[in-house]
Amino acid sequence: MTDNSEESGPPDPRENEELRGQREAETHFLDAYNSKKLPHAWLLSGPKGVGKATLAHRIARFILSRPVADADSPGLFRDALQTVDPSSLFTNQNSPVFRRVATGAHADFLFIERTVDEKNGKLRKEIRVNEVRRIGSFLSMSPAEGGWRVVIIDSADEMNVNAANAFLKVLEEPPKRALLLLVSHNPGRLLPTILSRCRRLTLRSLPPVTISQLLQDYAPEIDADDAADLAELADGSVGRALRLAQEGGLDLYRDINQLLSNLPHLDIPGVHKLGDKLARDKSGEAFVQTADLLDRWLVDRIKANTLDTGKRNRSLMSPTGLDPWIEVWEKTNHLFQQANGLHLDRKQIILNTFLSIEAAAQS
Repeated sequence: MTDNSEESGPPDPRENEELRGQREAETHFLDAYNSKKLPHAWLLSGPKGVGKATLAHRIARFILSRPVADADSPGLFRDALQTVDPSSLFTNQNSPVFRRVATGAHADFLFIERTVDEKNGKLRKEIRVNEVRRIGSFLSMSPAEGGWRVVIIDSADEMNVNAANAFLKVLEEPPKRALLLLVSHNPGRLLPTILSRCRRLTLRSLPPVTISQLLQDYAPEIDADDAADLAELADGSVGRALRLAQEGGLDLYRDINQLLSNLPHLDIPGVHKLGDKLARDKSGEAFVQTADLLDRWLVDRIKANTLDTGKRNRSLMSPTGLDPWIEVWEKTNHLFQQANGLHLDRKQIILNTFLSIEAAAQS
């Protein structure tokens, strides 16, 4: 595998002028905009790493580039309005609006995210109520440039209870020409009253071919074969593919597959070697990656058991059907959850997991 030690990744959403694979979501927003009945609050949901924050910033730049035409707007801005309906959210990165939104210097744009704790210098785990209260103050002012005011919260899932309740008050009485964009990885964590007041915009998982292309753009040091393999492992998220590359996930996946290639019998010395490697990793990232990859492997085995017999890989099947695989999947999930909470011996958990897989294959 190509050396991926240098950190790579997609452009910051604030700096990214393009978004691939989400044309359906863009079209949905444009249709609402062109209808002249644009909802004031939007929930941008979908898996991590598919472009939700990038889309939110595309929308913000688009809206702030197009002041509204009404009696309250200064003539300067009314004269600047386009006379045709737009067909794209694209804003050139050389645009003054693009640059001011990217740097947080646009007077009609507010970006809310977790802040740094001054006491320890680390990023807080939640968005606090003081941050959300800034939205009320921001929206109480008239638009500085005669058009819209736009707020992005990234991510809305991270608001604590007080922050969520404060935001709900803004949603209940939205001011004129205000657009609220909530980025959400897990909408189930939001208050039902917030969900009910937002138009949903769902971003889909990206196809492997798109992820592979993006990997070549964002991390050209990854060779084409590795990019294709990472794309298959990424579950539709280019962000996940990049994390796998940066944290050695592809090598781990290949090691795991090699260890399991001789089932129903295991390479026990090889399993011990993997366990020792994970035990030495002080960061714990490799262990988390291994847990995730083993979970994926087991889910694939469960899916394989549901296929027609003629299509099955007999070396990976249990004569007794699905039950042994479901049991080992539940057991390993429980083990890895315990490891995170109780700081259990990583090597022993890896050994137990592989031995459970071997037993399922032999049952």
